[in-house]
Parts: sequence; structure tokens; C-alpha cells
Amino acid sequence: MPKLFSRVHEKFRTPFASTWLIGLVAGLMGALVPLDELAELVNMGTLAAFILISVAVVVLRKTRPDLERKFRCSGVPYIPALAVLFCGYLMIQLPGQTWLRFLIWLVIGFVLYFAYARRNSNMNQSK
Repeated sequence: MPKLFSRVHEKFRTPFASTWLIGLVAGLMGALVPLDELAELVNMGTLAAFILISVAVVVLRKTRPDLERKFRCSGVPYIPALAVLFCGYLMIQLPGQTWLRFLIWLVIGFVLYFAYARRNSNMNQSK
């Protein structure tokens, strides 16, 4: 991302350019996209994030048991597995059009992420 988005406001100590950009994008989406479609997309994204977090809890517990835990999750791996199942069930209930939109946004996000990472990664040997 451009340096502009990492600058922090002197008084409020927040990334004000990023905040304004995200606020404008969210406002435009709220104004231009029908509320039911927007709600379905938000639901899909939130449920997908919950699934990834639930999987990450189990993976990190197994691969990095030495890490300090900022929060506790009892019943691992059963509670995270139930979270994946329930969130997956709720996602399946969403319409196909929402899935298509979600997958398009996901592909766009992956392309942007990996295009940026390829050029700017500390592990890039070509620099």
C-alpha cells in the first residue's frame, strides 16, 4: 500500500487516510448496493473469517504449543470443529449469487495480495 495509508494522525494517533478511504468505500457500497445483498455478503465474509480463525486455533495449538495465548479456547479441537460446522452450514444457506460475489472478491483479494507480496516481500531475493 502507498505510504500515505500508513501515516498516523499526530493528535489522534490513528491511520486517518486509511480510515477515510475505508469509510468512503463502505459508504458508497451502502448507498449503491441493495441492503439485502450487502448483508448477505457481509454475512458470508464474517462466517468465512470465523471458519479460518477456528481452523487457525487448532493448527496453532498443534504446531506452536509454545506460543503465549492472548485468549483461551476450551474444548480444543471440539469447539473449533463445531464452529466450522455451524458457520459452514450458515454459509451453505446463502444464495448462489452471494457465493459468486464472494468468490470474485476473494480472487481479487488474492491477486492484489500476492502481486504486492511478490514485489515487496522481505524474502524477495531479487532486490
